[in-house]
Amino acid sequence: MTLLVTGCMAIIVLLVLGTVVATSAQISRVRLLDVADGAALDAADALDSSVYAGGFDDTVRVSDATVWDAAESYLAVREMPSNVTAWRIESGTGTPDGATAVVVVSGVVRLPVVGPLIDAVGGSVTITARGDARAGLVP
Repeated sequence: MTLLVTGCMAIIVLLVLGTVVATSAQISRVRLLDVADGAALDAADALDSSVYAGGFDDTVRVSDATVWDAAESYLAVREMPSNVTAWRIESGTGTPDGATAVVVVSGVVRLPVVGPLIDAVGGSVTITARGDARAGLVP
């Protein structure tokens, strides 16, 4: 009987710890998604200077350089979420059509319970999030 109770308790503890780790990873992903969306919104408002030569239409024109610069500026002033130890802008950041700002942010996440074990073997958990935004001009 003792063996059965011990085995069931071990399974319950593993399930609870697994749930804690998975929830922490999901919360970190949502926080990184919030940062990517905010950076994309900020970048969508960053008007490219070449638009003055070509003229305006119904959208704010952006370039890869303006999206990248705006995203870097946004991350520089934003505080990192609690479980994120490092973040950076990844390739894929830019504009596919000259009007939509796409920002890809990856962050190294420290997970509870298994974090020290992952660090001990020299690994890390990286989560990547993508935010898209588009700004329009009102006539």
